[in-house]
Amino acid sequence: MNQTDFSQRDRDDPIAYKREAFELPSDTIYFDGNSLGALPKQVAQAVDETTRMQWGSDLIKSWNQHDWINLPTTVGAKIARLIGAHDDEVICCDSISVNLFKVICAAISEVGNDQRRVILSTHDNFPTDLYMVQGVESFLGQQRCELKLVEEAELINAIDKNTVAVLATEVNFRTGRRLDLQQLSQAAHGQGALIVADLAHSAGVMPIHLTEWQVDYAVGCTYKYLNAGPGAPAFVYVNQRHHASLKQPLQGWFGHTNPFAFEPKYQAAKGIQKMLVGTPPVLSMQAVNAALDCFDDVPMEQVRTKSMQLTQAFQQQMTAHSWSPDFELISPPHAEQRGSQLSYAHPKAYEICQALIERGVIADFRAPNYIRFGFAPLYNQFQEIERAIVILDDIMTTQTYLDPRWQTRLTVT
Repeated sequence: MNQTDFSQRDRDDPIAYKREAFELPSDTIYFDGNSLGALPKQVAQAVDETTRMQWGSDLIKSWNQHDWINLPTTVGAKIARLIGAHDDEVICCDSISVNLFKVICAAISEVGNDQRRVILSTHDNFPTDLYMVQGVESFLGQQRCELKLVEEAELINAIDKNTVAVLATEVNFRTGRRLDLQQLSQAAHGQGALIVADLAHSAGVMPIHLTEWQVDYAVGCTYKYLNAGPGAPAFVYVNQRHHASLKQPLQGWFGHTNPFAFEPKYQAAKGIQKMLVGTPPVLSMQAVNAALDCFDDVPMEQVRTKSMQLTQAFQQQMTAHSWSPDFELISPPHAEQRGSQLSYAHPKAYEICQALIERGVIADFRAPNYIRFGFAPLYNQFQEIERAIVILDDIMTTQTYLDPRWQTRLTVT
């Protein structure tokens, strides 16, 4: 594929216009939206307005006047439309880790007993997800919660009568492999177990149908493909059928049925509001609120189509060079089996990644020896692929990645 072909694909791209909604440095090719999304212009405007006009001028009146108090619900409803959920099944709050603690405890409260105590997950799940289950295990004791890990390929067959919940990340953070949440949900329910989904690497980049798939609980972040900014609050989904019996142990005042009654005894709110704990972080919540508007006029099917086209085009260009056999593709070879990233194993993956970043191509490294290229369909172009591969070819043929500067790793990789 030559430059003309890439240019034509960009001209034919039905969502190419969305790129103008983002602040993108002219000297940078950004293939790291799977780690931190680019800044939408309207986010900067919204945060400035919230800071200067609302907080600055209206002060504490803003909780009512600008509806700060309902931001978790308002933002949650926007996210719900992107993940195939009802508006009242999603709320924006806290972090993935905190929300995961809540839903694991909720699942144990719902179906756990002396025999059914296993939280089933995979060895290669995102570590913080596993850490949170280990924390619950330590807190409750193994007689109530026991983490069991298997290989991804074994996950569905490992569900049994001892399983409380299957904890599955839809898109693997290292390999980009996509798990079938609908199939896992059916298998879990067939054994009397529940399913907890992590959507960190899928929300905002592919169609998701949580309610239709009968997923029980889900968590996800907003700072990757949803572009809400570093450390932006996460979201939590609870299927409506669990709302009446929903219990989670972090009983903060915003989860109370009447927070401003200031009663000494906790009385849980109804429905998804039970998942709230403390005061919402208004500035970052407004950033999420504004960032989600970028999706208003874009069907997720178009986003997914472009995502697959981008990964296919990049892989085709990678295989056209003499050094390509040194890069082992650890992502699934077929686009429909993966998320919006490509991951390669290479003995010098960290050094190559740093050399690319110095040349204006931002990817990222994951231990022990993987380089990841994440593609954000709202702002990445096909022409960027051609330019990035030219730079990578120069780095590999000249071996500039062997520069001693890259031998010391940065704190954030």
